[in-house]
Amino acid sequence: MNIREAVKENMGEAVSFLSEAIKIKSVSGEGEEDVQEFVRQKFSPLGRVSLVDIPDSIKKDPQYTFAVKELDYSRRKNLLLEYPSAGEGRSLILNSHSDVVPAETWADAFTPVLKDSVMYGRGSVDAKGQVATIYLVLLALKTLGVRLRGKLSAQVVIEEEVGGNGSLSLIRQGHKADGVIVLEPTQLKITPANRGAVWFKLAIEGKSVHMGKIREGVNAIEKTCLVMKKMKEYERALVEESRNVPLFEKFEQPVQVNFGTISGTGWPSMVCGNTLLEGGVGFLPNKTMDTVKKEIEEIVKNCGDEWVRDHYKLSFNKLHNDAYAIPEDHPLVEAVRESAEESGSMSGVEGFIVSCDARLFNRVGNMPVVVFGPGRIDDAHSDSERIDTGEIQKAAEVLTGAVLKWCGQEA
Repeated sequence: MNIREAVKENMGEAVSFLSEAIKIKSVSGEGEEDVQEFVRQKFSPLGRVSLVDIPDSIKKDPQYTFAVKELDYSRRKNLLLEYPSAGEGRSLILNSHSDVVPAETWADAFTPVLKDSVMYGRGSVDAKGQVATIYLVLLALKTLGVRLRGKLSAQVVIEEEVGGNGSLSLIRQGHKADGVIVLEPTQLKITPANRGAVWFKLAIEGKSVHMGKIREGVNAIEKTCLVMKKMKEYERALVEESRNVPLFEKFEQPVQVNFGTISGTGWPSMVCGNTLLEGGVGFLPNKTMDTVKKEIEEIVKNCGDEWVRDHYKLSFNKLHNDAYAIPEDHPLVEAVRESAEESGSMSGVEGFIVSCDARLFNRVGNMPVVVFGPGRIDDAHSDSERIDTGEIQKAAEVLTGAVLKWCGQEA
């Protein structure tokens, strides 16, 4: 039996797995333990499976991303599978996440629907469809009856959607390998580089007075607008500096400065006394996150307004994802590329213009990492989230072949 036949034989089980997983509402802090237990039960016949504690001490890690609301880790755990192997060849991690974003405007988000081979539902593409792909790879390996030389681990983590704390915890606990493939929806494109993203929060204090005495006040809204103009000038410079960065050449604007929310205190007839602006900056591997943070700080400090310089507070205490890149000809890239070509599913090698847990394995864990998976990132987080199960099958073929090439198998 060959790889394609082994994957095809197990497709029904993988589609059923995805349907059942979607039914579990696993948004941050709700249902994560339930979906992890479901995955544990399904993965258990395929290797040594454990639910791994996330220590509260992770909250003190400099790479920790603070969630929207404070949550404890007493019941919320990562899942780890160790596939049977001789432990003598190159090791590999397959990683994805089971947490999903909320679906407040989609009434039937957690009721999966399969229509013409397309599965609809929250998490179908981001990323329970990716977890189903890992499951299908493990099933195919078992069906093929191969014994790997190198160690293969499968990780299903929580808290990717709020910044990657699940993967960060496993890395800090010493779960490393010679290569990592993080499954996210790349449309089967091999992506050995990710854009970075950092969120900022800018508070500006003004001086509130009645509009009748407007000359005596300082309008925080007007001061914020001044800074926003300077930040958009920075965006134009960022775009120019980022042209022709390897693997991102095809994208018209892979970097950006975005203003997400803005609020002010006061009354229509009062000069605004305080504003709070929150947004994000996307950047490529030609810059580090620390550099971007410093540049944003310099923009605010040197905006040309003395009042702003003395009355602002800037913080980066939410999402802070660094960019990363490995060489396009790295052996891990080549292993996935060769397998994709052999399966007839080669879709190209390029950068990924969103950020995910991959940068943690590279930047924190010092491991080579590729992002690859079925589905379109455009469908993630939407009210019509979907994934073509045929693409799951193709992705599993590629990854099963890549595992055999990277880890090797005993004769």
